[in-house]
Amino acid sequence: MTVSICTLAHGRAAHLTNLVLGLIQSDTHPDELVIAVMQDEPYDLPDTPFSVHQLMLTGTSIPLARARNMAARKASGDLLIFLDVDCIPAPACVSDYIAASQSADGVLMGEVGYLTKDATDTGIDFERFEKVAVQHADRGGPPEGLLGACEDYRCFWSLNFAISAECFAASGGFDEAFDGYGGEDTDFSRTLFEQGVPLWWVRGAKAYHQYHPHFMPPVHHLDSVLANAATFARKWGHPTMDHWLRAFALMGLIEQTEDGGRKLREPGEREFAMTRQQADQPYASTAVVLAALEAEALAAA
Repeated sequence: MTVSICTLAHGRAAHLTNLVLGLIQSDTHPDELVIAVMQDEPYDLPDTPFSVHQLMLTGTSIPLARARNMAARKASGDLLIFLDVDCIPAPACVSDYIAASQSADGVLMGEVGYLTKDATDTGIDFERFEKVAVQHADRGGPPEGLLGACEDYRCFWSLNFAISAECFAASGGFDEAFDGYGGEDTDFSRTLFEQGVPLWWVRGAKAYHQYHPHFMPPVHHLDSVLANAATFARKWGHPTMDHWLRAFALMGLIEQTEDGGRKLREPGEREFAMTRQQADQPYASTAVVLAALEAEALAAA
């Protein structure tokens, strides 16, 4: 079985370098790394014992769906492993996915450990990563065995998953009507669900998510979230990203509608302060922010 790692990158050169260094230290090397580069210049990357292809996708937007499709089309492997640019694969990530793919068809979703801000200061240290990494509270835990069925397509997160090239091609890939941030991965998993393709949690196949400042819910992507929620609604009869839309409504940024929401105003410092990931947090949480907003609304009622 041949394996292609597919990723997409915009900025975050240090994160991408760490992803490559992690792959170099894998107990099973991939056959290639395919990077959809969403910026004007290619990356300067370490030498590798596997092929690296940088595909240039320039423009003013960050077309996540189109970039993933481009990487998958270029990939030559039987198994496609998609890793976001801020992921460092654990040494057994590739071999775990190979083993899982020989036991089940469909989409395979490996574990993710979120790293603290200083976790990578001394380089790639998997022993340290395992000590400090935490699981995201909103993400399902690993199964007891090698595989566990995921019954809810909304649980799919695109930052670390694998799928056979044949299955990906048959699915039609990511819908490029989704442009920018939000909704394209939920649409992809909904499409697979409708096609009867199973989703599986995988024990292992771990990636460590590198810290970066972030906002959650993503007020900095308000416009693209609204546009993509409407695209999802036209396709499936209802919007997605409900928790983000609810939070935006409670903030007074939008009025919720049948197709997602109508923008009322731009986010201000209050919204950015409320959603900004703090330096001592390994990840930002929509659930925490939404709970605070709901409590605030209840107190004001």
